[in-house]
Amino acid sequence: MTAVARHKTALRRREASRPIRLALTQGLISPNTTVFDYGCGYGSDLRHMADMGIDCAGWDPAYCPSAPRVEADVVNLGYVVNVIESGRERTDTLRSAWTLARRLLLVSARLVHERRLCSGDEFEDGVLTTRGTFQKFFEQSDLRSWIEQSLGVECVPAAPGVFLVFREDTEREGYVASQFRRRVALPRLRRTESLFREHEDLLHPLVSFMGERGRPPRDGELVNALALEETLGSVGRAVEVVRRVFGPDSWAEVARMRREDLLVYLALSRFGGRVKAGQLPTTIRNDVKFHYGTYLKACEYADRLLYSVGDRRMLSSVMDETSLGKRTASAYYVHRSYLESVPPELRVYEGCARALVGDVPDANLVKLSRERFQVSYLSYPDFDRLPHPPLNSSVVVRLGDLSVKYYDFAGATNPPVLHRKETFLSQDDGRYAKFRRLTEQEERLGLLQESAEIGTAAGWTRRLREMGVTLAGHRVVRARGGDVRSS
Repeated sequence: MTAVARHKTALRRREASRPIRLALTQGLISPNTTVFDYGCGYGSDLRHMADMGIDCAGWDPAYCPSAPRVEADVVNLGYVVNVIESGRERTDTLRSAWTLARRLLLVSARLVHERRLCSGDEFEDGVLTTRGTFQKFFEQSDLRSWIEQSLGVECVPAAPGVFLVFREDTEREGYVASQFRRRVALPRLRRTESLFREHEDLLHPLVSFMGERGRPPRDGELVNALALEETLGSVGRAVEVVRRVFGPDSWAEVARMRREDLLVYLALSRFGGRVKAGQLPTTIRNDVKFHYGTYLKACEYADRLLYSVGDRRMLSSVMDETSLGKRTASAYYVHRSYLESVPPELRVYEGCARALVGDVPDANLVKLSRERFQVSYLSYPDFDRLPHPPLNSSVVVRLGDLSVKYYDFAGATNPPVLHRKETFLSQDDGRYAKFRRLTEQEERLGLLQESAEIGTAAGWTRRLREMGVTLAGHRVVRARGGDVRSS
């Protein structure tokens, strides 16, 4: 019988693992939660969380086998199931970790595109590496199916290879809804009012709530409601003060955006089986009632939006009509920081892909195909720094067959490079003017003609050499011994 050295897969990390970083960033783990690391290895994640003041503990069969396995709000099963060669034991481990999770189980595993990084021979349903360890590589969809079938609970993709399993439906729906609720800048003060200035600190939670939900609070939703009642007479009067000071038009725009966010969430909730109204968090039920009247009516609007995305001609028309982003004959591109600002049809189109793959944290451009139902997440790590950054990697989600493909260009000798960077941004973006000046200079010099020939690093370098120029930051300058041509 082949011996597998599972203990050799443990890593010593200088920073938290990717699933833990993601959970910290999204507020799933905080100093207010307890965490148990099931299969903690050398304990790098535990030390990182402890330094942040988080109550955490862990267990590992090789490095701390005598530690108790205890319940916690969040249980992390990080890159454990992929090193277990026995399918039955793999499932037992998943279920054992789930019994300890009071609120959330965080499951992560390696995906098939990482197989090329692993030397070894086929063994069981994975690979026996040259180090004597085992690795199982999952397809994103297969990992999700296995988790859901093993636990009998719907899970949520948080990122490629990372899934969240919530104990309560209401928490799951609250998390999913939050992923499609855009960041809204609170309205600016339209006028000065002594009552508002006098009680500004007291009114701040109310202003934040109205910006977050696009509506006034209901009973039990505002933490300092009693203090507002004692000071101003009622929460309703406080709402009137806030609306008057910021202006009704400003709040109407916030409400419009929140209605749209809610519609996008409800449209995409069809993928996992839309929950009943009673399974929604109270705040979302109240959102629905305020913005749409009834859950049934809101779902009807959401279904129309979802079904409209199946019309490629309509999608293409929406792409052409929006002023944000870059349009080509085959696709629409936008910087991910502006994804929440595109029309709802395009948000749902992209959201269909995110429902399969989760967030792709390294990607900074999103490509929506016109020709097929396909969304690509493109990673340009040097987007801000380099005038023409090379493509580092891409994740392509094919909605037709629900597949996910990964492409790595990090070691490529001739990767694709980016031009006209400003076209992916809003004109209000602080980077826009600098990027636009470079593009205008390159256009005057004829550098951007015959775009097919300059789309790769080699082609672009050849064009610069032929024109006798080079780049100094985001400026075109004469190459040594060259002559800058103009047109």
